[in-house]
Amino acid sequence: MPKVSPELLSILRCPVTGSPLEQDGEELVSTAGSASGEKLRYAIQDGIPLLLPPELLAAANAAASDQHDAGQHDA
Repeated sequence: MPKVSPELLSILRCPVTGSPLEQDGEELVSTAGSASGEKLRYAIQDGIPLLLPPELLAAANAAASDQHDAGQHDA
């Protein structure tokens, strides 16, 4: 399980709520809920927290997937 250092965790904030984050397994979780009341979760990949709001993370993943698929067709 990737562990975020306590020093880094102490300065990271949720990009949506501005609240501190806590590590829960392989994710960081906001300590305050969003407008809908749910606590936001952010994945940690290769030890790097992905602090994109959920809607932007979905768009980034889709764009990366499209670029990867396009590269396979060119080969």
